[in-house]
Amino acid sequence: MSHARKEYIDFEKLAPDVFAAVRALGQFAAKAGLDKQLLELVKLRASQINGCAFCVQYHILQGESLGVPTDKLNLVVVWREAPQFSARERAALAWTEALTTLPNGVSDEIYAEVSAQFSEQELTYLTSAIASINVWNRFGAAYRWTPPPRRQQADAAAS
Repeated sequence: MSHARKEYIDFEKLAPDVFAAVRALGQFAAKAGLDKQLLELVKLRASQINGCAFCVQYHILQGESLGVPTDKLNLVVVWREAPQFSARERAALAWTEALTTLPNGVSDEIYAEVSAQFSEQELTYLTSAIASINVWNRFGAAYRWTPPPRRQQADAAAS
């Protein structure tokens, strides 16, 4: 059984400037008007790929609190095979996977698909949200942050 090397709360105490910068980066996309439910699906998918238990749990809880349908939260790991996802969500999830697994590169096909669903500005903000969750995942997975219990979802802040 793995154990936490440090906890989420330790990160904020040890490096408040880094914490604030990563948190701010993660908030820009929602402030720019991108759908918060879509952003939670993107953050959940990146966290699944990166194996960050804290962030997976956090974004499931956030998704639930925002009204993301349970079937979408359950099936985001296999979104290609699930009919519940819109073309826009599929494009965002494909973009997320491409940016999270960069050794595979970002194909022209995925870029064209996401560009058809998002304006240039939206795509820039979506990319910033994906970059942010990947940073959170690096901290959460490296330090094995303990996943938050249901009752703490509002304050966890792994945006």
